Amino acid sequence: MRALDRFGGMVAVVVGVSACLAPAGAEQIAVSNYGIAANAMPYAVALEKKFYQAEGADVTGIISSQGGGTSIRNMLAGGVAYGEANPGATAVAIQQGADLKIISDNVLTVAEFVWAVKPDSSIKTIQDFKGKKIGYTNPRSTSQALAILLLQAAGLKPTDAELVRTGGFGEGVAALDLGAIDVAPMAEPVWSKFKSKYRAVVAASDVLPPLDNVVGITTTAAAATRGDFIRAVIRARRKAVEFMHANPDEAGDIVAKHYNLEKDVARSAVRSLTASRTQGIPYWGSGQFHLEGMKRMMDVQKMVGAITTEIDVAKMIDTSFLPADIRTPK
Repeated sequence: MRALDRFGGMVAVVVGVSACLAPAGAEQIAVSNYGIAANAMPYAVALEKKFYQAEGADVTGIISSQGGGTSIRNMLAGGVAYGEANPGATAVAIQQGADLKIISDNVLTVAEFVWAVKPDSSIKTIQDFKGKKIGYTNPRSTSQALAILLLQAAGLKPTDAELVRTGGFGEGVAALDLGAIDVAPMAEPVWSKFKSKYRAVVAASDVLPPLDNVVGITTTAAAATRGDFIRAVIRARRKAVEFMHANPDEAGDIVAKHYNLEKDVARSAVRSLTASRTQGIPYWGSGQFHLEGMKRMMDVQKMVGAITTEIDVAKMIDTSFLPADIRTPK
């Protein structure tokens, strides 16, 4: 299975392009992990339902990548007007001089994360993580930081368990099967694919606060010249999120088509995430900014060295592209 680590930072990875490639001259957007991870599922719905065109943006293709840093490079190198990426990678890039603005707050929690064990495991609670091997994807990834937060929530120190790099979520499942780790993080749709085989010990939404993990971005140049297009994409994505909440099974079938998943897996993932609330906060947001969740994510990424300096993310945000009713941050 392909690795689903959304938080690859600024390392170089191979860029994949979605199966729904745009014809020459058509508009594309760059979305981290489109066709791979849960964060990007609304874009598949907007594409299938032609919400982009209805809102005035002729988006017919989506450039995908396995990390926020790659989505950023796709935008900067290819003149793409709208992208979606990890807020930490974006903030670091801006601080290093990248010509970017954060224009929407798209995924507001880490509710897609579950930590699972084999059915016969003696591990029943996060307190039982003491002395065990816990998988994470890659150094400085969010999965590494969240494993540390879970240990803290259990009243344990990071050194009370062994954190083991697996290289990806799919690889983590394999490591769990082989006994190389005792606990594996699984993020949707991986969890929906394997939940009949493993037992969830804890879901992120049960013990962790809202942590923003994906934002909408644009370049300063596009902000000055492509404002109508950017606003239309944001409206189309918002419409897709609303559709997913109202029609989770139909949305799941659309996701299955664009993500090459079994329908029952995609339906399960969409149902789970549309129903999820983390301290009252949904997983997929409308675009409205939740600044506390964004600040928490910056702190989390500092824990593992993905961010090494102080960042005032509020200064990187431009709310002017959001619809008027969600322009004021929460």
